[in-house]
Amino acid sequence: MSRRLRPLRRHQILTRSLYAAPLPEPGGPGAMWTVEVDQARDWDARLYRDGEQVARAEMPASLPVPGGRIEVDAGLYGITRMHLVTDDGGERRLPPVPGTLEYRRARLARRSPAVSRTIAAVAVVVLLVNLVLAVPVALEMLAGIDAVAARFGTFTSPVTLPGWLSTGLLVAGVVAAAERVLTWRRHRVVDAETIWTAL
Repeated sequence: MSRRLRPLRRHQILTRSLYAAPLPEPGGPGAMWTVEVDQARDWDARLYRDGEQVARAEMPASLPVPGGRIEVDAGLYGITRMHLVTDDGGERRLPPVPGTLEYRRARLARRSPAVSRTIAAVAVVVLLVNLVLAVPVALEMLAGIDAVAARFGTFTSPVTLPGWLSTGLLVAGVVAAAERVLTWRRHRVVDAETIWTAL
């Protein structure tokens, strides 16, 4: 298999993330360093120098580069960490490569901040609604365990949703969670429903 960085295809934007930055090198003009995470292939992070693969690591990954390292991590909904950590302790996020979903979302935020804020607010509402609806269902499932039922009794969820609504909320929750990851937002309450994906 080629160790060259493959061009990004339009059909890959939902599963393939690319971040890149030029970095200076001792005794040279420097090079373009690119990190690729292709979740359709595996959960590994691949590091490229001027398009040639030089390292690969499982998540969470720490990829050595001149002057420091690039720390990478990903969850079910996308990239959760993509930072250059320098030897002197500095830290900055790597920018996404043009054409990626991350780049397009950041461009929308720059060009249409009002639209971006509206999308972010809707994502929060969807996740909070899903969280509220998930609590009684989770309690009912927990109470269905014999040892728990013997100690605390049984519990029947007062929430009963039709199948179409449950499916719609599930899909909306996935999209909302992905939106939160794309914009690097994280809150222990808002994102509580998706915490398990990072475990």
